[in-house]
Amino acid sequence: MAGPFLWPADEPWPMCRAVHEKGRGHRPADVRLERRILDEAWRRDPQRGPSEEERGILAGLQPGLHAPDLRDSDPIPLLAAAQLYVCDVPDLIGPEGYDLLQVLWCPFEVHGPRRTMDVVVKWRRSQDVTDVLTDIPEPAVVGRAECVPSPCVLHPEQIIEHEYVGLLGDALQEMIDAWEEELLDAAEESGKEYAEGEEYELTYQHDLSIPPGWKAGGFASWHLTDPAPVDCSSCGTAMRPMLTVADREWDLGSLSWVPIEDRQAIGTRGNSTPTDVYLGRGLMRIFTCPTDLTHPHRLSFQ
Repeated sequence: MAGPFLWPADEPWPMCRAVHEKGRGHRPADVRLERRILDEAWRRDPQRGPSEEERGILAGLQPGLHAPDLRDSDPIPLLAAAQLYVCDVPDLIGPEGYDLLQVLWCPFEVHGPRRTMDVVVKWRRSQDVTDVLTDIPEPAVVGRAECVPSPCVLHPEQIIEHEYVGLLGDALQEMIDAWEEELLDAAEESGKEYAEGEEYELTYQHDLSIPPGWKAGGFASWHLTDPAPVDCSSCGTAMRPMLTVADREWDLGSLSWVPIEDRQAIGTRGNSTPTDVYLGRGLMRIFTCPTDLTHPHRLSFQ
């Protein structure tokens, strides 16, 4: 996440050319400095946090008009967000012969009638890149700090998930409801409290259906809105989620999706939010056309 990118030195870097405010916001260097200070402070002393000196530095890292000469119509570089190799992610399917997916976005949530992200999806053949761009461009200012991903290495894990409960048949939904009621009744009869994290608290939606976190492929969750069709604008085919960008890797309300190796540090600050990204209302999905992956992608937010 967040680079470095395998980008050809002779290929132009994607730019945002939409007209919107681009000079006011956060400096990317300030965003990274703030995160580094807070991370070091909380690791050093979880109870006390940043020192007075560090608090003074943080107070100076405020959003503002940091690029007054940058006009709203000027192009700005997109941020490098994610780079995934097909060989590392079994559920990532690209056009035939392409083995590398690169995702970039404009760090201002002001695009289109819904004022959301502008995302560029780039597929390439990694073996074709010989002379690599070493100086990755980035905008002088970003709209929100949460649009800037923190660099981190992925450790992909393939899992089994199931369709969102609201899209299942009525009979199957009734069976799931009955099963969850049985679990609750058994817990009450045993005299145990209905506390988070216990085995008898399993629910289909939170523990067995769709996991939180960044993922490739799988199903889309519609936990904030009713399910909505996402059809290809070119051919009308129902599109599928290619990549889900989430604000966290797990929720404390359910431990089912927490990797075993992370459970000892589940309460550690930032352990479930390694990318520091929060787009829209916390969840962004990139949908692609299964008939033709060259058709324009679509975005969906939850």
